[in-house]
Amino acid sequence: MTPHLHRLHPALARTLPHLSLGTSPTPVRRLDALDAVDSGRAEIWLKDDSVFGDGGWGGNKVRKLEWLLPDALRLRRTTIVTVGGLGTNWGLATALYGREYGLKTVLALLDQPEDEHVRAQLARLRASGAELHFTHTKARTIASAPYLLARNFSRFRPPYYLPPGGSSPVGSLGYVEAALELAEQVRAGELPEPGHIVIPVGSGGTAAGLSLGLRLAGLKTRVVGVVVNDTLRLDEPTLTTLAGRCAELLRSRGAAIPENISPTGNLDIVTEYLGPGYGYPMPEAATAQALSADREHMTLEPVYTAKAMAALLDMNAHGRFGDGPVVYLNTNGPR
Repeated sequence: MTPHLHRLHPALARTLPHLSLGTSPTPVRRLDALDAVDSGRAEIWLKDDSVFGDGGWGGNKVRKLEWLLPDALRLRRTTIVTVGGLGTNWGLATALYGREYGLKTVLALLDQPEDEHVRAQLARLRASGAELHFTHTKARTIASAPYLLARNFSRFRPPYYLPPGGSSPVGSLGYVEAALELAEQVRAGELPEPGHIVIPVGSGGTAAGLSLGLRLAGLKTRVVGVVVNDTLRLDEPTLTTLAGRCAELLRSRGAAIPENISPTGNLDIVTEYLGPGYGYPMPEAATAQALSADREHMTLEPVYTAKAMAALLDMNAHGRFGDGPVVYLNTNGPR
């Protein structure tokens, strides 16, 4: 299927390659059972990106890879070098989908609290074919970067380096595209125009792309980014810069985007649902995870998506979404 970005800006079909790795649009539905237990005013809706991805993993990382993998291939790179925690969804998706296109993945892995979820994910990483380097800390990862990059040159070509979560200007295009998709669903009457959309923020690319994309789509929806990672700088100025770089990328490749558009004037960052830190459990998240499973048959995980759902339920109970509706974007994609 031709992506919305290529349909809106035909020049991008020649300058910004895309690989279809999932089936779109992802479904939307009202979360009636959660509405029944939540005392907030706003109707709660779901956009279920957990089903996106036709390979061995799904979720928001695959939307980013639809733009990142063809960019690596365009540059004739053979290896991707990237970073994540021990339970990285990003690293696993990159390894699995990259392998399908002949790209080797090298992962630098930082320590995070180990629980059943992380141990299962680490087992998947070991089976994925990725080359794993346990660098443990942020400082050691930075110190190891020159070595990992140097040893993965191929025929004088450097590896394709990607920041955590694939949150580069190219990777952020995945959620510019998702925002355009959501706008089409609103126009088709599948859901009302949301007042807010709630997402976890682990590396920033989803929030930056979604905020920019909603502006380009003409929706007034505000993005509520729930910060779940305290190892990266994820404040509003940082994400505004990333969204701006994404907009400039689109312009440089031929998209007619107005210069005066504010890429993240619709972004709210909240930090009070992080708990003790990245990967650490939080009772409110455990409750939200259990409610989502029991009431809506929706699978969340404790590091990202359960904390974002906990934030949505608490904020709605305190009237912070007004009359709504509010959309929960489920970015978790186990297979």
